[in-house]
Amino acid sequence: MNTALVSSPCFCFKESKRLEQIRGFKRTELCARAEKRNNGSNIVGEEDKKIRRRNALISGFLIASSLSLLGCTGEALAVKQGLLAGRIPGLSDPDERGFRTYRRPEDKSGGHGVGWSPIIPYSFKVPDGWEEVPVSIADLGGTEIDLRFASPKEGRLFVIVAPVRRFAELDDATIEQIGPPERVIDAFGPEVVGENVEGKVSSMETAEHSGRMYYQFEIESPHALITATAAGNRLYLFNVTGSGLQWKKHYKDLKEIAKSFRVV
Repeated sequence: MNTALVSSPCFCFKESKRLEQIRGFKRTELCARAEKRNNGSNIVGEEDKKIRRRNALISGFLIASSLSLLGCTGEALAVKQGLLAGRIPGLSDPDERGFRTYRRPEDKSGGHGVGWSPIIPYSFKVPDGWEEVPVSIADLGGTEIDLRFASPKEGRLFVIVAPVRRFAELDDATIEQIGPPERVIDAFGPEVVGENVEGKVSSMETAEHSGRMYYQFEIESPHALITATAAGNRLYLFNVTGSGLQWKKHYKDLKEIAKSFRVV
């Protein structure tokens, strides 16, 4: 005898209701857990923001305190940054012709190292685009090279500042006391250009500015324009030079640079 199993409608209804209650409970529990996680995340986020703000305030306070202890006001700090980012100390802005005047700073050490007595400043003019080239006591030109400038397009120059006592017992020298132009170029020309200048001097002139005498020479080969003078216990030799092409194209500017040299 076969027995048929028939589900009771009452049982199905009760079972369905129970399952729905279970699902509802789970949904409620899941929502509660999610809300708890969100609230926790918000709390952590707020705490994190507070910590960041506090750290920023502390950092700002420490920086301000450090600057105060070092004696650096905002203005002084700006000046220091300006010196690092600005133009070469001693070099003016271009004039209406595009030339800039360089004046040796009072505290510049040049390539002489430590132990030299103060050097009377000098000045000269260069077209815009010329830049100072660093020198040191290891310079191949010797420790008496005080300054180098160069322009990739036009040429280069350097200044020799030598103690007068190396060749004369004078404390407040003039170029005339050291010797006439012929003697000066014969004695110091080879030191400037690196070779004998006998028979290579194409022109020799003298000029006086503010009571100081200057000797001016032009050397044919290698091309060079040399200005010599003396002040205090120093002999100054200013040399402007360039390649054959630079000499041909920019001779007028190179000549003006050479003639602009002054001990101030």
